[in-house]
Amino acid sequence: MKHGIAFRKFSRTSSHRMLMLRNLVTSLIEHEQIKTTLPKARDTARLAEKLITMGKKGDLPAYRRANGFLLRPKLTPKVFTELAKRYAERPGGYTRIHKFGSRPGDNAPTAILELVDNPRDLKFEVTARAVGWELLESKLKTEEPSKLVKHGVHNVETTLAQEKQLDAKATGVLRPMTRWNVQKVLKFRPDASLRDLGKKAGTHIDTLLAKPLAVKLLRENAGKGKDEPEQQYFRDIKDLKVKAGEAVPGSSGSALRLAQGALGWTPGRRLRWFERRKLGVDRSITWEQL
Repeated sequence: MKHGIAFRKFSRTSSHRMLMLRNLVTSLIEHEQIKTTLPKARDTARLAEKLITMGKKGDLPAYRRANGFLLRPKLTPKVFTELAKRYAERPGGYTRIHKFGSRPGDNAPTAILELVDNPRDLKFEVTARAVGWELLESKLKTEEPSKLVKHGVHNVETTLAQEKQLDAKATGVLRPMTRWNVQKVLKFRPDASLRDLGKKAGTHIDTLLAKPLAVKLLRENAGKGKDEPEQQYFRDIKDLKVKAGEAVPGSSGSALRLAQGALGWTPGRRLRWFERRKLGVDRSITWEQL
């Protein structure tokens, strides 16, 4: 007979298993973003949802239950004040799980578990970068790259406000999936979040426009000596080092490989971010004239 298969056991006794999950929930409430294995993240999310629901109730019995569940009682007021206010209008779904590849050693599937709308919300950051890519792509269809480098891309917030009001089947500047993500991350956030999303998208656009200039300067200085005093920037292609997790124009790897730091410079290989054709960041005459 199928008995005792409702929940994961994690090769632990019931007391040890519950203590582990209470510890994970406490860490999630404290830091609002943790990394653990995928099965543990799913069970932790289930308990964290119930804890936040207690905070939204706000009565004395719920406070006592939450205070007895958390391993750090000083975090209980945060659940009943900050988190309850943040999720007052949200009917559910207070956590989000991002798959994060496999753990080195035992190859266990890992994940990032976070509270929705936290200050370091990954979905908010990734959506802002997607908006920056697509707005720059639409501008490059009608304007020269040199003009965009000098003046930048304006009215990002206005475009986001317009895209927020469109439905799924409407035609706009952004792709339907990106528009849906914009509406999703802004649905239960305050009005100031639209301005923050526009600033992050604008910053990413400036980064995308600055990278081709850095590459051009790198090519121009490739033949110069390394001891010349007038040399102020990159002296060799090895000096252009990409940090782990840094997005560069023309990157064709997945978000998972980006998070794992797979964009570092590799000797003897061609830099992949010269080959992306989506935004015109290639070796065409338009980018050579910058």
